[in-house]
Amino acid sequence: MPLKEKLSHLPDKPGVYMFKDKNHNVIYVGKAVSLKNRVRSYFTKEAKKVPKVRAMTERMADFDYMVTDSEVEALILESNLIKEYRPRYNVLLRDDKSYPFLKVTVNEDYPRVFITRRLLKDGARYFGPYTRVGAVHDTLRLLKKLFPFRSCRQKTPVNRGRPCLNYYINRCPGPCCDLISKEDYHKIINHVIMFLEGRQEEVIKDLESRMEKAAESLEFEKAAELRDQLQAVREIAEKQKVLSSGQEDQDVLAMARGDQKACVMVFFIRSGKLIGRDHFMLGADEYLERAEILTSFIKQHYYQSEFIPKQILAEDLLEEEKETLAHWLSDSRGSKVYLQVPRRGEKKKLVDMAGKNALLALQEEENSKNTSRENLDSALEELAAALGIEEIPRRMECYDISNIQGTNAVASMVVFEDGKPDKNEYRKFKIKTVEGPDDFASMREVIGRRFSRASEELDLINSGQLSMKEAKFYRLPDMVLIDGGKGQLSAAALVMREKGYGDIPVFGLAKEEELIFIPESPEPVYLERMSGALHMVQRLRDEAHRFAVTYHRRIRDKKTLRSLLDEVDGIGPGRRKALIEAFGSIEKVKNASVDELAGVAGMNNKAAEAVYNFFRRSQG
Repeated sequence: MPLKEKLSHLPDKPGVYMFKDKNHNVIYVGKAVSLKNRVRSYFTKEAKKVPKVRAMTERMADFDYMVTDSEVEALILESNLIKEYRPRYNVLLRDDKSYPFLKVTVNEDYPRVFITRRLLKDGARYFGPYTRVGAVHDTLRLLKKLFPFRSCRQKTPVNRGRPCLNYYINRCPGPCCDLISKEDYHKIINHVIMFLEGRQEEVIKDLESRMEKAAESLEFEKAAELRDQLQAVREIAEKQKVLSSGQEDQDVLAMARGDQKACVMVFFIRSGKLIGRDHFMLGADEYLERAEILTSFIKQHYYQSEFIPKQILAEDLLEEEKETLAHWLSDSRGSKVYLQVPRRGEKKKLVDMAGKNALLALQEEENSKNTSRENLDSALEELAAALGIEEIPRRMECYDISNIQGTNAVASMVVFEDGKPDKNEYRKFKIKTVEGPDDFASMREVIGRRFSRASEELDLINSGQLSMKEAKFYRLPDMVLIDGGKGQLSAAALVMREKGYGDIPVFGLAKEEELIFIPESPEPVYLERMSGALHMVQRLRDEAHRFAVTYHRRIRDKKTLRSLLDEVDGIGPGRRKALIEAFGSIEKVKNASVDELAGVAGMNNKAAEAVYNFFRRSQG
């Protein structure tokens, strides 16, 4: 249907719209109270005077839309779609999938506290996200010093007869040996949660009360332990700066602009005290207004946040979206959330302070990136000169073979763009045509498959039968590195010539002496031991090796798990397949509870108990 006709059929209802380019890639996602009015507004003469709208509509070839029951539902759907498609013209919270959280497994008898990057709806409490993994490690170390909770990985503590070292240094209360009741252990975990929520004063009061009761009951050793814990918590609480005369829980948001990006600083104020801060880097087009950036950040940040404070202070917001945002945040929190843009007074000073810190964080990151970029460019130039390559190798691919005596042979293809790993471009291969431990033949197969796929995909793209987004091998490298010596290199170079890609430079890196071999050259290339060029190819080779070994181990584990499950009564091919797909590794099945095993498709309690008992017997 032509765009003009499609516009005339838009409904006057709330929903979400997606603009697409000629390759059907989503380039923008937006929400609307009225799809009819909002989408049509992009095509007016006034709208096309706005640079961002003009650039976007010129690239747009089609659009889709979805109707929702309310504007709040549209807001949630918009956040989901932005996260899925990461459109070019939306504000994007960078790498949000990889941010670490602190997880407290309150749904377990003896909860654990650990770092995770997966946010699940499993009944646990999550705190974060943290933008610096160092910050979350520091927080976890502090919690372990303040509160004695178990650090073992099992969901249920395994009774080993006697407690581990952590018990004797007062870092664990010994639930594995029944040295603490569930009730008392949960009191410790409640203190952890209150501390993470910024409720240190409540922790202090509870510890004081328990210490006094222990002393009155003549439990002097327990009272001494509580006294030491109380003193440590007080020291932390005293260091925290009081920023608010009230006792509010607040998040304070402000931003600083950079080249094609923005930095949003968030101050976390709990009970009137600043307990921490974090900054988030966003991809932000130069045409975007500050209000639009901060509004988009709130949608993406609080969509995945476990805790939403009662009050959020922002430097600026889109006025037309404030009410919907506040409604959505209140629904998520379960009580009223106040979203404010302060213009004067104490709250304005807090926003200004966050803004100054955002600018400093942005400048620090830009300076660090500039230095890193200069070092990478220098290393690439040095590498090109040493290897006699005319052009700097912006895209480098490295290949490695992994097997154990020829079994479960696999290969990895790792890609560095401008000297940095591009994990979206990594590829893995199962060796199909080679029997036994023959790395030369395996390398021939892998290189042949990679460049055959490149030719096929380029033909399909040129004929319009395949989009670049769907293709996986059409992009060609400026340089190929083989993890191995002359034999593997010769095999790779021969196949590349046969496939018509003999003009792409290919080299081999020997493991022991770190020599670089060139096809048909008797002498290897020596790179200076401390040179950036050598470090570059070493990182590329090590990453290919890591990726290949990880893939090989995963396949081996699945085969081992399959053979072990064959020995369990009541586990046939269907259940075996379901368990392998659900858990993927031996360790995960071993550590799974009966309930978790029973929850897998096709399993029941009897079969789950059989698997659970089988692994306990094999351990014992």
